[in-house]
Amino acid sequence: MAASAGLVLCAPLLGVIALLIKVGSRGPILYRQTRVGLGGRPFVMFKFRSMYAEVSSAPHRRYAEGLILAGRGMRAEAGGSAWVGLKDDPRITPVGRVLRRLSLDELPQLVNVLRGEMSLVGPRPALPYEVEVYEEWHWQRFAALPGITGFWQVRARNRVTFDDMVRMDLEYLRRRSLWLDLQLVLQTPLAALVGKGIG
Repeated sequence: MAASAGLVLCAPLLGVIALLIKVGSRGPILYRQTRVGLGGRPFVMFKFRSMYAEVSSAPHRRYAEGLILAGRGMRAEAGGSAWVGLKDDPRITPVGRVLRRLSLDELPQLVNVLRGEMSLVGPRPALPYEVEVYEEWHWQRFAALPGITGFWQVRARNRVTFDDMVRMDLEYLRRRSLWLDLQLVLQTPLAALVGKGIG
């Protein structure tokens, strides 16, 4: 119900974004990517395309695997690596940078919610190559549907390590309720605008 309403309300914005992507660079408007969801099962997640067409995922794979393996338990403020995308990634289009900055590239995931593959709120959907280097306790985050938003996106965004992100997912699973979900959904736009989380 909420996902359907969101698609209807966002329809004009979705149309504008689609046009900007089409005009801004060659390639499809939507990007389909395999993610790992409830119970460790893979599904195809939809996003607005924010990168140039036919670029390699190898740089991000090396980055993510290295971060999970080498940066565990270290705070970004203390010199550890924060869970962020590659800075100044040349694969990202100018339009894509704006979409990512405001998290607007995530809006097509409302379709995944309608299909029962995602929830509005939940753990961050994992990439298969990230899961390959998970520790056993990381798998606890697959106890719920992955979400478009959640504790990590609202509280911290790019300021925490991978392990801290997983701990936030697990905290959400312990505390989840309709009221908490509503709070996180309402706080998400402000967190996206601030860019550093509001926790």
